[in-house]
Parts: sequence; structure tokens; C-alpha cells
Amino acid sequence: MKRRSMKAAVALAGAMVSMALVASGCSKGSDDSGDKPAVTEITFWSWLRASQEVTDAFNKTHTDVQVKFEQIPGGADGYGKLTNAVKADNAPDVATVEYAMLPDMLAQGNLQDVSGDISELVKSKYPAPIQELVTLGGKTWTVPLDAGAMVMFYRKDLFEQAKIAVPKTWDEFKAAAEKVKKANPKARITDWNQTDSANFVSLNWQAGAKWFDIQGDSWKVSIDSPESQQVAAYWQDLIAKDLVTNIPAEEVQKRKAAGEVWVQLGGAWAAGGLKAGLPDQAGKWASTALPSWDAAAPASAMVGGSSFGVSKTSKKKDAAIKFITWMTTTPEGIQARLASGASSTLPAIPELADVAAKNFDTKFFGGQDIYAVAKASEAIIRTGWRWGPGMRNVFDGLGEQFKQVNTGKAQLPAVYGPVQAKTIEDLKGRGINAS
Repeated sequence: MKRRSMKAAVALAGAMVSMALVASGCSKGSDDSGDKPAVTEITFWSWLRASQEVTDAFNKTHTDVQVKFEQIPGGADGYGKLTNAVKADNAPDVATVEYAMLPDMLAQGNLQDVSGDISELVKSKYPAPIQELVTLGGKTWTVPLDAGAMVMFYRKDLFEQAKIAVPKTWDEFKAAAEKVKKANPKARITDWNQTDSANFVSLNWQAGAKWFDIQGDSWKVSIDSPESQQVAAYWQDLIAKDLVTNIPAEEVQKRKAAGEVWVQLGGAWAAGGLKAGLPDQAGKWASTALPSWDAAAPASAMVGGSSFGVSKTSKKKDAAIKFITWMTTTPEGIQARLASGASSTLPAIPELADVAAKNFDTKFFGGQDIYAVAKASEAIIRTGWRWGPGMRNVFDGLGEQFKQVNTGKAQLPAVYGPVQAKTIEDLKGRGINAS
């Protein structure tokens, strides 16, 4: 029995999706029943900004399907709520799933296989790096919403005043960091984030690292890789030379407000938060491509990003997929999400970035079309990256290791080994083959 359980858990990894297929009943849902009502009502859970506005817009323009939205917390609390609801057979029809959390949601049997309904859609509309994130075991599980392509937001006014060229490579970034410190001894080019490891993980992705892969019926974990060591050594050098801040996040925000942190690295979606957090700096910020390791081969990666799937217990799959595809693949769905100004989502479908651009007030960025930058960055996201099961533990494990770095007890290149060992141990403890 234990062996069968292991194979079911490894259903993620190759031949593997049998557990979730059986759990979903391999059915198309009950929308086709003979006594189908004139209006099908479905439920939708999410923590994403403007989800209520999206729901309202869909309900106003559709008569055959109506959606009831419920705001849920993000992070572990939200996923725990979904898992418990599936067990209790009262889960929503449509669930929000971040790309990094999809393997775990499948391992727990929380989602239905929707391959027959949306595989061709995903293949035809989404770039390869995005397709890879929602496809496991040859099955497509969710429909992507956004691409958190990494970019560099920077204080254009301060760079121009100090006559510092905007860096295009990581070597140039280091040189610029030295010039920033020289121009203003209180200022640093950017922050070394002590708490949020997501950006750091994605910088490894950009460098060509591949932390998880599937080999046969087993997960191969390669967190401590040469590419990862390259990234860690680079940032350790910046920390050691006091070229980046090494302070808590709330202090970083104060330093940004004072003009003492000139760059924010992160997903394109961070534009909205930057605008909301620093309204007095309107017109002073701009966006550009993330510095690259190789000037001849620029590359980016993703931070965050979400998709939507049909929960295991839903009996209304057809209606759920209709809603999902509308809000992810149509101009109307994207416009509804962005019109309120609460979201700066970069749609994962490249041509919809133009729709997004029309709905985003660019005054904060001096009239710059930041979506053009994000769209170009999406086109150079490295392929081959795969999220593995247990990513929340990986993020948390890195955060714990960073505490040692922040106090000088350890250096960044040393953080990977313990996290890799613990990840393999945790996966094996869950009955998942890993090495």
C-alpha cells in the first residue's frame, strides 16, 4: 500500500498523474446533464487584486454562467483553506494557483486534469517558458494569467544627475553600485532583501540554474548548482563591499522615500506597488531590462505569477473553464482586471500586454510604456525552469539561511547545500522519490 501511495505522489513526475486523474473522476463535469439549468452558478476563490472587478464584469456580460467570488488570504493560509475545502467536498469551482505552488497542489490531489479542454489553447497562445510551468506529466493543469517577467525599476532622475549609465550587465551593475555610493555616501544602488527569497531564487533562474527536474519517476533536486554559486558569489561580494543595503524591508522603504535606494529589482507586476508606495516620486522612476550575465545573450526570469484551475470536487468544469479562459485570454478579461488601477499584471499572452498598457496610468513612470519593457523581458525568459514540490519550504529554508548571512555567520554560497539536503529529505518523507 505504501508503494502505491508513493507512485501516486510521484504522479507528478512522468507517468504519474494517475492519482489526480482518478481523484477528478476523469469526467467533463456535470454541465452536460439533461436537466442542466439555464444559468450555471460557480464559485471562485482568489487573493489577487481586482478579482471582484473581474467577476463583476464577467457576470454582466454572460447569462449562461454566473460567478460568486470569495476573497481568501494568499500564501500558506490560502492554500491550506483550499486543501481543507477539497477534503470536505466544498471547494470552489475555480481556484487560484501560483506557478511555484502547482506541483504541491497536484501532489495533494486538489485539481482536476483539464488537458482535453485547454491544452491546445495553452500551446497556441502562451510562450514556452509559461507553458512549462502549467504542464506536468504531459498534462496541462491550469490556465496562466500573468508573467512576472523580471525587470529593473530605477530612479531615472538620480542616475541622470550623477551621470551614471543605466547598467545592462551584472558587471556594469557592480560598477554603477560603486558610483552610486561615491555620489551619495548614504545611498546604495539597491537592497539586499533579508526576508523575501523569491527574487533571489529567480535570479538563479536567470543565470541558467535548474533547481528541479523529473527523471523517470523521481525528482532531481539541483539547488546547489554552479549557476547558483555564481549568483551567490556575486551578491556576497556586493554585501561584503557595502554596495547594497543590508537592512530590514521596512527600512528599505524609508530609504527609497529618501532617495537613498535607487533600484528595485523584481517582477513587472511590482510597478503598481511601487507607484502606490512612493506617490511623491511620480515622474522620477523608469523601467528597463534586468541586467544580464552575457551582453550578447540577454535573459530574464519570472518572479511570482498565477494561474487558474478547476478544483478536484467541482462538478461544473465546463462553466469553470469558460470563466477561466475569459479572464485570462480575452482583452475584456484583462481590461476588467486592470481598469481599477489596483493591478499592474503583465498578461502571460504577449499580445494582451498592449491591452494592459492602455489601462495603466503611466504618469508615475514619466509617461514611459513600462509594458513594452515587460513584454520584451517576457520574450527572453529562460526556458527549462521547473518548480518542484515543497517550494514553500525551499523559500522558507533560504530565508532561514539568509539570517546567517545577515549576521555575518555565513556567506551566500553556503546557503544552498543545507536547503538542498532538507528539500530532498522532506520530499522523501512525503513518499516522493527524490535525489
